[in-house]
Amino acid sequence: MNLFPKSLTKLIDECKSNDRKAQESLYKHFYAEMLSLCFRYLRTDELAKEALNIGFLKVFQNITAFEEIKGELGAWIRTIMVRTCIDLVRKELNFNIQPISAQEEEIFIEPTVLSKLYAEDLIKSIRKLPDATQLVFNLSVLDGYSHKEIGGKLNISESTSRWHLSEAKKQLRILLTPPNKQIDLPTENNNKTT
Repeated sequence: MNLFPKSLTKLIDECKSNDRKAQESLYKHFYAEMLSLCFRYLRTDELAKEALNIGFLKVFQNITAFEEIKGELGAWIRTIMVRTCIDLVRKELNFNIQPISAQEEEIFIEPTVLSKLYAEDLIKSIRKLPDATQLVFNLSVLDGYSHKEIGGKLNISESTSRWHLSEAKKQLRILLTPPNKQIDLPTENNNKTT
């Protein structure tokens, strides 16, 4: 369904009047995009669907506060969804991690590795990260928030945010490296001469 500006304005007005058909149309229009966003932030499909439903409930409860002059509806809904995901993740997170030192080097993931992955495979790899690390990675890399903004949203320091991003990159590099390309670390048995 394509929503043109005039029909979108009418749809928003109808949603503000609690019109169920308009709410259903709005839900259907943004469903796939917002569910995809929730899948990125949450570890399980069930939690992602829960976040989606809670988020849309918030949308409909607060749509009277939405003003078209101030921004685009999709961006407004996206902000609500991200905040809802953060709230769900935050319930179970523990950010008591040692902050990264300023001198620590950024971990690089080869673009060729990423280009070979399907989006679903990439999401599965991201979901394997610890909750706090996954959340910071999503906010920074996928949604473009700065470490200062992430710190403000999650009540953590910028250095803790940097640590989680660095840790995510390290872990993803391991997860995304094909098994035949992984380097074996020397062990005591490998160092003996025969």
